[in-house]
Amino acid sequence: MNELIYHFFNDDEFLRISNKIAEVELETSGEIRVSIREEKKFSERNSSIKSIAEKEFYRLNMHQTRDKTGILIFFLLSEREFYILGDEGINKKVNQKVWEDVSDEIQNNFRNGYFSKGIISGIEKIGNILTQHFPIKSDDKNELTNKIVLQN
Repeated sequence: MNELIYHFFNDDEFLRISNKIAEVELETSGEIRVSIREEKKFSERNSSIKSIAEKEFYRLNMHQTRDKTGILIFFLLSEREFYILGDEGINKKVNQKVWEDVSDEIQNNFRNGYFSKGIISGIEKIGNILTQHFPIKSDDKNELTNKIVLQN
């Protein structure tokens, strides 16, 4: 179980990623989640990474944040793909091209074998973007856990 996941990451790296999410969220009302899945389910064999990420977004109740400021970084390891999906509050203010630039940054790190560094770098960039558009509010609370979701 999770053999493929542990080919790319170890527990210390998962902790560093979760800690980076917590650190970044101190500056923004946005909510960042990371979900890593080993492979598609059989029923998803013809589905795009985007449609699988959308299902995961709803499964994790990310659409229920107060200001619609959830953002998911979803990884499908067997396909060597990932997708960044923002909620409608974010998409009203942030152009899809911005997420493509963040994706390029993550991809460049991955290409060089720096998987944890790539995710952390992506979280930092997302955090900077969210802080510009959605600064922390005085009554902000952490609405979603910072723990990484792992699925095989």
